[in-house]
Amino acid sequence: MAFAARTRRPPRTLTDAETARLLKVTGEHRDGFRDHLIISLALGCALRESEIVGLDFRDVTRDGRTPKRTIHLRTFKGSKRDGASAEGQRVPLPDGCFYKLEKYLRIVLPGSGAHPELTPEAPLFESREGHRLSDRRVRSLFRRWQEVAGFSKPYHFHALRHTSLTNLYRSTRDINLVSRFARHASIVTTTIYAHVSDEDVLRAAKGLAS
Repeated sequence: MAFAARTRRPPRTLTDAETARLLKVTGEHRDGFRDHLIISLALGCALRESEIVGLDFRDVTRDGRTPKRTIHLRTFKGSKRDGASAEGQRVPLPDGCFYKLEKYLRIVLPGSGAHPELTPEAPLFESREGHRLSDRRVRSLFRRWQEVAGFSKPYHFHALRHTSLTNLYRSTRDINLVSRFARHASIVTTTIYAHVSDEDVLRAAKGLAS
């Protein structure tokens, strides 16, 4: 690999306008609400697609109606490796995700009448065929919604996690906090989010005297 190719580049992230547009088109109709919540969890909790599809009802609610304020992940990066520790795999829910999840639970909740056959161990997100969503399916639906939102250059689903962590660093300027939120084993991994984005420059320039 060429020397230049080995340099660390800032991760590609959605702009604020793109984020707003994506959430708008997915949240406009009931049929898109499952996907809206999936995208919100990626943006609000920095969850990877495998962590999202690995969620069961029991992971997000104790009483079957009210979401937990903190999700303890059982499926996470490296969880399939022998000896992988679940310590530190706790993810706080921001208010936006909490209330969206609460609404979602009312729609598909076990015992709600909509799907009485579901159990606490059932996957939180299912396909139309009644199976747990796959990583591949999540990536596919994300591409489709980007087309609906009119994105000219599509993003990978992981860009939502990058966007979440970049936004958190932008608002706090605390790399230790971001590292803890990202659940990184080393803070060195987190430093890629401590960069100045084009949007940061534009926002700063708007306030200059001219």
